[in-house]
Amino acid sequence: MSNPYENLWIYYLVGIPEKLTDISRNEFFIGNWEEEGFSFLFFSVPCDEMIEKLVSEDPGIKLIDRYEMSGEQWHGDKIESYTTGTFCVSPPWKIPFVNRSDLNHILLDPGVVFGTGRHQTTEDCLGYIEYLFNEKNEQIDSVLDIGTGTGLLAIGAAVLGCRKVMALDFNLLAVKTARHNIIINSLEEKILAFQGKGEDFISLPADLVIANIHYDVMKNLVESPDFLNHKWFILSGLLNSEAIKIEQRLREKGIYVIESIAPDQVWNTILGCSLPLSIDK
Repeated sequence: MSNPYENLWIYYLVGIPEKLTDISRNEFFIGNWEEEGFSFLFFSVPCDEMIEKLVSEDPGIKLIDRYEMSGEQWHGDKIESYTTGTFCVSPPWKIPFVNRSDLNHILLDPGVVFGTGRHQTTEDCLGYIEYLFNEKNEQIDSVLDIGTGTGLLAIGAAVLGCRKVMALDFNLLAVKTARHNIIINSLEEKILAFQGKGEDFISLPADLVIANIHYDVMKNLVESPDFLNHKWFILSGLLNSEAIKIEQRLREKGIYVIESIAPDQVWNTILGCSLPLSIDK
């Protein structure tokens, strides 16, 4: 398998195309990212004529710009294998030979929007997942991963032994990316990826809630009456001032903030528990 993101042609549109049937059948079409009335269409070859036809037939959209770059330029990082804790994360087209029985191998196709898994918050969340499963030896049979993106955190929990993982994201392309990664890791029986808002699904029963999301969503999530119906929480994606506000609200609601870390002094990740427990970390 070759790297499908070696070269990207990205078309930035105002509006959401009503008809993408023909485009989605194109062998060079990678995906469509839609957000707040804008669209990004990704291709592995230039498709100017196809986009011109799409825009001419749909008065609700307008082409703003066109970009040509490598996948690594788009992600702002190299797409390569790396290890973090006991995880070895590799793109499916570049799997290293690592003769170590202590590593948990994960295949991760980064897609075109969500990064390579190397963001500080992602690695910190994986670290806390490992802590709960391996060091704390918690019995975590179910996980709710809110804002799953590529599905990496959901996959990490399943690889470590969780029997039921619910991975949701509001963005459809994120769900498609996560499903693809679930399949290539042969975890379809353990992980369900679906589209939705975290606030609408926080009532789902789960031993552990993982949310690596924007503060604007997080602050509403913690106010949900169902938020306290879970034991463990890994909350991330928060800048310093945002983390202080979330930690304060968690304590007001009776949640134990076990630890809050920001290794890069910018992005914060919080580990919390809603039940009294003996902390030995």
